[in-house]
Amino acid sequence: MAEARDAARNARADAPPLDLVLLGPPGAGKGTQARRLTQAFGLVQLSTGELLRAATAAGSPAGQAAQAVMTAGGLVPDATVIAVVEDRLALPDTAAGVIFDGFPRTIAQAEALDGLLRSEGRQLGLAISMEVDDALMIERISGRFTCATCGEGYHDRFKRPQIAGVCDVCESTSFTRRTDDTPGIVRDRLQAYHAETAPLLAHYAATGRLARVDAMTGIDAIADALGALLRDHTGLG
Repeated sequence: MAEARDAARNARADAPPLDLVLLGPPGAGKGTQARRLTQAFGLVQLSTGELLRAATAAGSPAGQAAQAVMTAGGLVPDATVIAVVEDRLALPDTAAGVIFDGFPRTIAQAEALDGLLRSEGRQLGLAISMEVDDALMIERISGRFTCATCGEGYHDRFKRPQIAGVCDVCESTSFTRRTDDTPGIVRDRLQAYHAETAPLLAHYAATGRLARVDAMTGIDAIADALGALLRDHTGLG
C-alpha cells in the first residue's frame, strides 16, 4: 500500500497540491473512501481529532493549548485547530495534497482554512459532499452488528451470516451492536449533521467548489465516481 501511495505522489510531483474537504454524515463511508483516495492520488488524510491527539502527545505549542482546553472540558478554539493543521501541512508528505476529514464544521472554520492554505501558497480544490438518503441510511446503520471475536461486520438485511448466529470468518457465536446504532439515535445524528453542514454546502457552492457524489451506491461505484471527479478537476484523466 505504501508503494502505491508513493507511486501516486510521484505521478503528481509536478502538479499543485490537491487539497479537498470530504463531507458526509456518520455511516456515509467517508473513512473508506478517503483511504482509497489516499492510495489513488497520493494524498494524506487529515482528521482533526487525530491531529489534536498527536499534537497534545507531542507537546507542541498548539498541542499544549489544545490539551489545556480539552482537560477543562471545553471546545478547542478554531485558532488552535488551525495552528495544529498548519503544523501538519508543514510536513513533506502533504506536498501532493490532503483530504480534510471532520473539518471544517462551520463557516468561520472554512474561512480560516482558506486563509491558512493561501498563506501556504495552496488553495482548496473541492469540497465533496457524500449525499445520502436519510431513510435508507437509518436502515443501513441501525441494522449493523459485528462479530465480537474477529470484528467481521454484518447487517440484518444486507449481510447476514451464512449460518444464522455463526460468524462466517471465525465461527464465533458472539456478536455485538453499537448502543448508538438505533433508528432514533441515527435519525438525530443525521438531522444534526444536515443542520450543521447546510451552511457549509451553501458556502462552497457559492464559491464554485462544491461537488456532490451519491453515497448510496456500492463502495466501488462511489470510489469510481470520486476518482472520475478528481481526475476531471485536476485534468489528469
